[in-house]
Amino acid sequence: MEKYSYYPGCTLKNKAKELDIYARASANALGFELEEIEEWQCCGGVYPLGSDEIASKLSSVRTLNAAKEKGQDLVTLCSACHHVIKRVNDDMKNVEDIRTRANNYMQLEEPYAGETEVLHFLEVLRDKVGFDKLKEKVVNPLTGKKIGAYYGCLLLRPGKVLAFDNPENPTIIEDFIRAIGATPVVYPYRNECCGGYISLKEKDMAKNMCDNIVDSAAGFGADMLITACPLCMYNINKSAEGRLPVYYFTELLAEALGVKEEVAK
Repeated sequence: MEKYSYYPGCTLKNKAKELDIYARASANALGFELEEIEEWQCCGGVYPLGSDEIASKLSSVRTLNAAKEKGQDLVTLCSACHHVIKRVNDDMKNVEDIRTRANNYMQLEEPYAGETEVLHFLEVLRDKVGFDKLKEKVVNPLTGKKIGAYYGCLLLRPGKVLAFDNPENPTIIEDFIRAIGATPVVYPYRNECCGGYISLKEKDMAKNMCDNIVDSAAGFGADMLITACPLCMYNINKSAEGRLPVYYFTELLAEALGVKEEVAK
């Protein structure tokens, strides 16, 4: 069984447990294992914009180096964690000043220089398992479901660093939806911001942004929305309540693979 180093992040241990547990069960059903990094630390949740900021990047470097020492690719699920760790990895690979100072601080046996490949769980499905293979593994196709993919910001931008999908016209989640037997609904607001952390201070502004997203999805015929981001889930779910159900993509994956009930037990 293929093994990947796995960074769950803080939210998947509390408010977003469903994102985590359904992913683990689905991975086993698909023939790979998520091996949780030992003693991982919070990634910080936000990529630091200060070009000379080192301290808040060190937990990501530790995680990346732990995967390197195991000779494994590093898999993430939370959009924010993926965003931070992938960008820090790019810094360690391409920005000499950051790489030197981080390695001097950490005093690793062997300096870390961005060797680890960082993959989102969706990229594992697309690039390692393959959506055709996933389709073959589906035992409970979600036929008739019209699902809107909500990407948000952090999976897609900055496009050249994240290299996840086309930031203006992504297709990976729509292809995932087809693989589990459902019908994707493409709507204009699927990669617009939900408001992110401004929901803590500017509640009305965030609500308006989320209302636009939900209205757009519903207007194009979606029965439900799926996301990979706990913060997006929080914001969108409040707006969609009573109108559209919102799920983590891993829950629908587990349902399609026939392992959802096992997790529920």
